[in-house]
Amino acid sequence: MKTTSNLVGAAWRKSSYSDGGEDNCVEVADGFADVVPVRDSKVPDGPVLCVPAGAWASFIETVKDGRL
Repeated sequence: MKTTSNLVGAAWRKSSYSDGGEDNCVEVADGFADVVPVRDSKVPDGPVLCVPAGAWASFIETVKDGRL
């Protein structure tokens, strides 16, 4: 995984695949060229995973296709 040094001011949005339940809340931040920051919305000051953009795109495609 790559890291980005500055996520201050990142615009976080809840994943459209979160079902609205309190236990399934994933947020992503847009606007980073080479990574997609991902965090648990219940712990906004907690750790952030910075997933390479290509790997994130493959993951989303897999979810949309119902293979995961």
